[in-house]
Amino acid sequence: MAEVLSQSQIDALLAAAMSGTQDLTTQKEEKKYLKYDFRSPRKYTKERLKMLNGVFENYAKVLNTRINGLARATCEVEVDTVDEQRYYEFSNALIDGQVVTLAYLDIHGDREETPVIIVATPSIIVSLIDRLMGGNGDVEEDLPSDYTYTDLDLSLYQNLMTDFVSIMGGSWENYISLRFEYGRIEANPTLVQLIGFEETVIMVSLDIKFSNSSGRLDICLPDAVLSKIFTEINKGSAVLRKEREDHSDDIYTHLRTSELEITAELGRTRLQLKDIYNLSVGDVIDMNKKKDSTVSLRIGGREWFAGYMGMHDKHLAVKIRDVQGELRTEFVNAVSQESAPASVPESVPEPEIIPQLELEEGGS
Repeated sequence: MAEVLSQSQIDALLAAAMSGTQDLTTQKEEKKYLKYDFRSPRKYTKERLKMLNGVFENYAKVLNTRINGLARATCEVEVDTVDEQRYYEFSNALIDGQVVTLAYLDIHGDREETPVIIVATPSIIVSLIDRLMGGNGDVEEDLPSDYTYTDLDLSLYQNLMTDFVSIMGGSWENYISLRFEYGRIEANPTLVQLIGFEETVIMVSLDIKFSNSSGRLDICLPDAVLSKIFTEINKGSAVLRKEREDHSDDIYTHLRTSELEITAELGRTRLQLKDIYNLSVGDVIDMNKKKDSTVSLRIGGREWFAGYMGMHDKHLAVKIRDVQGELRTEFVNAVSQESAPASVPESVPEPEIIPQLELEEGGS
């Protein structure tokens, strides 16, 4: 609701207007907004456009280095705009006789039939051709946009665009592995139906500047090409998410069926080498343990259980008596909670149950 002025405020405004200190005709400039066309809704989000902007910023850097090497001169390549539009908007801007380049997307050997269209302004192409032929790259200021290329110009134009297209795939390496292949050049694109007029495209404009010339490189990316790229990127993301899933149950199942060597250790002692050299049948080695002492059961080189030596079915055996060391607390807690500890398999019995583990004769 508009603010209602008091009589004193109205008098003050009239007095200011009459004295010339305030201009009543001056109006506050309204903020302008882009009109949204509901007949042609936007297909790509800001995040997608931002991603494409980053991709072609990488391409601009590589292209900058490549042009510097070819022309033996310093130039600047920058991304000007990345915008979504309809193909007819791009097609209507083309001029009869203007040369365009067609490139094709290749992902893992699968080639997309819809081409990527690249258009370079004649000023920058003529400047590059002049530099390749040994000149300074000077271009006439009034060079027409429908400049007619000679056969030699078209041959060099083709070589340049083949080089520019070949490095385009590397700018996507942070997301997906793909490549673009040079197709052909069209000297009169207005007579060739390349893409549906209503198809959505992404227009990428790159500014190329030399000290004595400048121009623009426009890249038209059709929706069919981008859809294929984003589909492959999403597949890769799904694979990464699947790889990150929890497979602990499967891993634990394999661990439960794994085989481990169990060693019964009677005791340890230290002997001098000369005593070992003089050992013979019938000699007795003192183990510093009583005859009824427990032996240690080691699994994977780690002491797990303590038990007594004995016989079972005419074989040496060990009768488990206790769980050793730090495993005792972990094992007892796990049994009380009716769950298997991380480091003890479920097949290990409770302390009250005393099974017998057989050892082959002659085992250690």
